[in-house]
Amino acid sequence: MTMPRINRYTILDYAYILIGSFLTAAGIILFTNPAQIAPGGVSGVSTILFHTFGWDISITMLLQNIPLFLIGVAIFGKEFGIKSLIGSLMLSIFSAILSHALGDAGILDMSKDISRWLCCLFGGVLCGVGIGMVMKSGANTGGTDIIAQIIAKATHLSLGVSLLIVDGCIITFSAFIFGIESALYAVVVAYIVQVMVDKIILTFGTNYAKTILIVSNNLEEIRDYILYELNRSGTLISSKGLYSLEDKPMLMVVIPNQQVTKLTRIVHDADPHAFMIIQETVHVLGEGYNPLELVASNQDVTMDK
Repeated sequence: MTMPRINRYTILDYAYILIGSFLTAAGIILFTNPAQIAPGGVSGVSTILFHTFGWDISITMLLQNIPLFLIGVAIFGKEFGIKSLIGSLMLSIFSAILSHALGDAGILDMSKDISRWLCCLFGGVLCGVGIGMVMKSGANTGGTDIIAQIIAKATHLSLGVSLLIVDGCIITFSAFIFGIESALYAVVVAYIVQVMVDKIILTFGTNYAKTILIVSNNLEEIRDYILYELNRSGTLISSKGLYSLEDKPMLMVVIPNQQVTKLTRIVHDADPHAFMIIQETVHVLGEGYNPLELVASNQDVTMDK
């Protein structure tokens, strides 16, 4: 496989990281932090620390993200990605710039009741779009999703349930600091963020993985990319063209949402006339996903979010 095909999109990926990190920082500094809303994640912890001890929110996010990133690399390997480290750093840098430029009071009059709802809405949308853009590049902004990945790896819990537990603990703790009302706002923000992330990563569907069917005259190059770059496997299915009745092997692969964009790019580069079908996947059982024994033991199996 030739590297130039992949590197053509490097600039776009890093643009996603920069823009996404800026939007996320804007959502935190301009809306959720001034409104004392802590919707989980390192930003939620930093919001609590800021309003409790006055600690700079950009610095506390950085201090949390760096060790979490190092733990992620140690557990998941170098493939965890330098781009994730850049995403974490840029989030803190943009947060510091916005905080010093505009102050920590945000842009709304917090004495008005409607302001908290506006912070809830616009903070959730900005953070969701920003995180979605960063994840679309194959990176992340660090934070508690790394802890959730570790919990999911060490237990039979799905990634979605693990993330819900971690962020739920932070939101619950914020209720003791800011009150029940603020915690309920945080739940709404967390939901908006999740919806926006799903929409940005893939314009349809909300599940963690997708089943992709590919018909192409250059399946060998696509196969190599899936095996050696995405570290995924798949299945070759014998098929015939309905009109020509010619043999046309079809490749089936199940991959996480954040890898769909990468695969679509390489398929287009390898064969602009390729045919792709991207389908929702309800459950993924087996190696690399939910263990099969969960079904055998009659436990609930949920798709990772």
